[in-house]
Amino acid sequence: MAILIRTHGNAPEVEKDHWAMLQAGAGAEVFPALRGKHVLLPLGLYLHEEDEARSQLAGVGVWLDSHEQAEVLAERLERLPIIAINFPVFSDGRGYTLARALRELGFAGEIRAQGDVLRDQLCFMQRCGFDSFALRKDQDTEDCLAAFEDFSASYTTTTQQPQPLFRRRS
Repeated sequence: MAILIRTHGNAPEVEKDHWAMLQAGAGAEVFPALRGKHVLLPLGLYLHEEDEARSQLAGVGVWLDSHEQAEVLAERLERLPIIAINFPVFSDGRGYTLARALRELGFAGEIRAQGDVLRDQLCFMQRCGFDSFALRKDQDTEDCLAAFEDFSASYTTTTQQPQPLFRRRS
């Protein structure tokens, strides 16, 4: 199980992950085996089997691969408590754009970074709208918690601070 750090606007904390993640390619036939669990569904399965999933699972969330578009969920955001964004490799920056787009669409739930998530990315991911982080297994938890204190201020706008530093200083 990946190490999970959650912030939700507070100091970061390590928590147990209560969400199971279904792999891409899975179908609705696995829902009975997951009855009563909280499950992150791949986008395609969620779009085609949302009603069936909601009838069998305790909680339904969705995960996006970095090449998928946030806008396809625009009409369903209110029904989702969590959206996870997969980073297939740490150098794939499209997940940052997805998180920012989800916040701009009005999504107020949990946005989770998962996959190849490293300490050096955490502060920047948080600025784009992520509030939980499933770390790669080789990451040191205490070191990762400290990552959120690396910078005291951001010059640019963030999802938490819509004004750039030069506007805040005047």
